[in-house]
This record gives sequence, structure tokens and C-alpha cells, in this order.
Amino acid sequence: MDRRLFIVIAVLGFHALGLWALQAGLLRRAVDLIVPVAVLAEMIEPPQPQVTPAPPQPRPQPTPTPKVTPRAQPAARPAPQPQAIADPTPSPLAPSGVTEPQPPAPVSAAPVIAVASPAPPAPPAPPKIELPSSSADYLNNPKPAYPPLSKRLNEQGKVVVRAFIETDGTASKAEIRSSSGYDRLDQAAMQTVLRWRYVPGKRAGVPEAMWFNVPINFVLE
Repeated sequence: MDRRLFIVIAVLGFHALGLWALQAGLLRRAVDLIVPVAVLAEMIEPPQPQVTPAPPQPRPQPTPTPKVTPRAQPAARPAPQPQAIADPTPSPLAPSGVTEPQPPAPVSAAPVIAVASPAPPAPPAPPKIELPSSSADYLNNPKPAYPPLSKRLNEQGKVVVRAFIETDGTASKAEIRSSSGYDRLDQAAMQTVLRWRYVPGKRAGVPEAMWFNVPINFVLE
């Protein structure tokens, strides 16, 4: 029993010694950790906010004192002097007034009336031109001769012959203005126009040689 009790007391003592040593080391470490943090907190201070100084207030300007202009004293009026008053009654020795004649009023100038200039004469009318004619009954112009070969080949069409008509009513020259498409019909039309007689063309009633278009139709009946 004594031995067991001794063992128990020794174990308890070792435990107590270990706990004491553990607590003493932890406290020292805690003190070492806490003290520098506190000192560092005291050394590092947060930056203070910069305060911008308020702009200086403008100084009030002194109100200008209005200048008082002294009022001019009214000048003393002079004492009234006696004035001479003209007598409206004319003196018997005064000469009678003579009225000068007024100059006559200027005679106003008569209004000038603008006279329109006469219009230029109209240009003379162009002389009347009468074209030649081949349809007069008294000319007795025969019908164009139809070429026999053109009849057999059923050739037909319209030919316009341009002829120069002299003052005596004859055609001195001729040319094809518009062809029928067939040379036989064109030559027959031109020969017919050269044989015909015409009423000559006139300018202002005077016969004049001129060109004239003569149409010839070749139609199979």
C-alpha cells in the first residue's frame, strides 16, 4: 500500500510539474506575442486626413457715399425798369405806309407729254409662190405606160420623180426622189414626167423655173 501510494503521489507530482512548466512556457510566449503587437500598434498611426483651408472670404467693399451737390441759389431778379409803350394812334405827320407790289407767281411749266415714237414698218410679206402643176385638163397629159414585163411579174409601187419645170411648162431634167423598188417602174415614171406638159410655177405672179415633185402610182387592176 505504501508503495502504491508513493507511485500515485509521484505520478500526480510529475503531472503537476508538467502542467506548471507548460503553463509557464505558454504564458511567456503569449506575453512575447502580445507585447510587440501592442508596441507596433502604438508606433504605426493611421494617416490623418488633410484639411483643405477654406478660401478667404472677400472683404466687403465700402459703399461709396453719394456726393451732395449744393443747389444753386436763384439769382436775384433785377427791379423792373419802366418800358416805353408805343402809342397805337398814328401821328398826323407820319407818312402813310406804301405797300410794295408782290412779284407775280412763277408760271408752272406745262407737263411734257411723251410722244411714242412710231412703230417701225412691218417687213413686207414674202412673195407668194405657186408651184407647177401637171393636172390641168387642157394639158392632155397621157397616163404613164405600164411596162409589160412588170405586169407579168406583178410589179407595182409608187415612184416620186423630182423634175425641173421651166417657165415654158416643159421638164428639162428629172431624177428619182423616191423609188418603187423596181427599176423598170422607176424608169417608166421618169420618162413619163419628162414628156408631160406643166403649168409653170410663179413667184409673186411672175413665171419662174423651179423644182417640182411628181408622184406616179403603178397599180395592177
